[in-house]
Amino acid sequence: MLRILTRRSNDVTYFTSDRALELDGVRDGGPGWWLRGAGNPRDEEVVASVLSGTERSAVKGYDLVFAAPRPISILIALSPENARGVVAAHRESVRASVDYLEDRALVVRDRRGGEDRDERGTWGNIVSFTHGVNRHAEPHLHDHVLVGARPLDARSVLDGRALFAHSLAADALYRSTLRFELSRRTPWTSWRSFEGVEHVVELDEGYRALWGGHFVQRGAKIEARREEIVAMWAKDQSRFEPIGCLRAPARGPHDFDEHSFASSFEGSSGVTRRHIVQAWANAARFGQRASDTVASIDEIYPELRESRGVRETSLSIARARMTAQVRERGPRPLDGRALQEWSHRSRERGDRSDRSDRSR
Repeated sequence: MLRILTRRSNDVTYFTSDRALELDGVRDGGPGWWLRGAGNPRDEEVVASVLSGTERSAVKGYDLVFAAPRPISILIALSPENARGVVAAHRESVRASVDYLEDRALVVRDRRGGEDRDERGTWGNIVSFTHGVNRHAEPHLHDHVLVGARPLDARSVLDGRALFAHSLAADALYRSTLRFELSRRTPWTSWRSFEGVEHVVELDEGYRALWGGHFVQRGAKIEARREEIVAMWAKDQSRFEPIGCLRAPARGPHDFDEHSFASSFEGSSGVTRRHIVQAWANAARFGQRASDTVASIDEIYPELRESRGVRETSLSIARARMTAQVRERGPRPLDGRALQEWSHRSRERGDRSDRSDRSR
């Protein structure tokens, strides 16, 4: 899950003071790592410099909180021998999602000449902090990604509306990439149900109940060493009650749920590129590399290749669904010939439908 929190202060002690000892030995280095930039991520002055704004805006930056689905977080407690692979998969997925936000959501409004234009922007430095527990010592793998409100070389802050508008697409892309990376880096396989629930193959649902993450009170922030947190998790497991595993769908040639994809647009007044990215990533049951998702969408919807910000080009539901093409090809890039063949068949079906309506 992705949450976007607005930062109105350059106080970064919350991030630099948390050593996240619970993940010592299962991640590269300390909790702080640079997606772009350099310096000591525990140096408050260095990290605070990432958050940059303007005199006219109170917003200094944003905290992008990427949290792994609970079953995947639980793996760092149940499968310590694969915890390093789980954390690496998570970080790679965070990077992919931030790249998407920078490419499609990072825009600056330019109102010169009486006309609004969205100018592309680029973040300067980007720093992130990886943590492995919540305030109640449950396994909770998540990252805090800090970005500035003022893009590099820009005179004004970014359009916050665009950042929030693209958050659902970025979240779906993060989770799809995580499902893909998890199966590539560990023996575990993650899948997404038609109802939108993330699961791990052969992981008993009783563990989700054991570490549910729901409490009446927030609790005080803890800092436990790796050996201490492992002992806590082992003690928790003495209360485990099996519920059973959900059966995962059979793996197919494409592993793409065209019904989930098509139903995502039901009731929409217009479908934009960010809606298609979200639907496509969610329909990839076992995940997909982010670059492949983006390449597929740009190939199938060439008219949306330059869409970004909040004023994206809209498509009709029928155009967005591309039902026949998705069923035939699955989530992978199409060559030009295949696209032309699909378009020709689609026009033929449309002609037959029009003739049928006129005959009634």
